[in-house]
Order: sequence, then C-alpha cells, then structure tokens
Amino acid sequence: MTRRTKQPDDPFERLFMSEYGKVVAIAHRVLADRAEAEDVAQEVFLDFHRRHPADAAYASGWLHTAAVHTALNRIRSRKRRERRELAEGQPATADDDPQQVVLVQEERRSVRVALTRLPDKAASVLALRYSGLSYVEVGAALGVGAGQVGTLLRRAELALKKEMTRATPV
Repeated sequence: MTRRTKQPDDPFERLFMSEYGKVVAIAHRVLADRAEAEDVAQEVFLDFHRRHPADAAYASGWLHTAAVHTALNRIRSRKRRERRELAEGQPATADDDPQQVVLVQEERRSVRVALTRLPDKAASVLALRYSGLSYVEVGAALGVGAGQVGTLLRRAELALKKEMTRATPV
C-alpha cells in the first residue's frame, strides 16, 4: 500500500510548495549565497502574498521575475554599501583563500556587477534561463512567447559579454 501525500488546502501553501525551490534557485544563481537566496525567496513570497491572489494564473512568472529583481537589488545595495565603507576608510573583508579561489570569486563578482548594469529584461532572461528554467517558464516570467526567449537570451548574452569586456581594464 502506497501513501499519497495530501495536497495542502490553502492555495498559497500549494503555490509556496510548488515554487519555493525554483525561486530560491533563481536567487541563488544571481547571488551565489544560499542563505541570502532563501531570504530573497521569503521576501518575494511575502510581497506576492500581500498583493496578489495565490491562485493567480501569473503567479509563477511573477515570482520568478521578482526573484531576479530582488536578488539584483541586493547586489546593487551591497555595491553601494561597499563604496560607502571604502569612502569611510573601513577595509573590505579579505579572504585568505588560495589564488585560484580568489580568481574564480572575482570573475563571478564581475559577472554579477555586469548583470546589474544590463537592462532589467536582459539581466532577468539570463538569470532565469541559467537558473534552470525552460524557455516556456522564462517566457511566462517575462511576459513574452517562448519563441522569443532564444533571441532575448542571445542578445542578453552579447550585452553581458560586451559589458564584461568594457569593464575589464586593458
């Protein structure tokens, strides 16, 4: 005899159970910090719960897009704080990691900073797609057809590459 798991009666709880993992994964892809990604997911779900009905047809797309925007805002906020701390003479925290780890972390940081300089739609399509969402899910989150996602993704990748090249000193 197999046990069937009972679906929650509350529509918001069902939405939360079905989308939480994806929302965290999207935020984690942008932030590279699991705890901060979970904080973003909580913030996104609370915001959705306050403003929208849980059974809205657009719920998953809204949540995915909000995860990208909230995570990007966290990076922007962090950058502003770091600039303030440097201006105030407080040293930024330095890790004593091996050189390779530092290089990888710097490259990732550079990508994240470049993402914040892209238009929201370009940053969103990159974060959503590279978080593992399908073209259909990315299209739903951005309010475009799945057939347009490939074009948007290619343009966003080129814009990111250009931004990365522009930001790299020669």
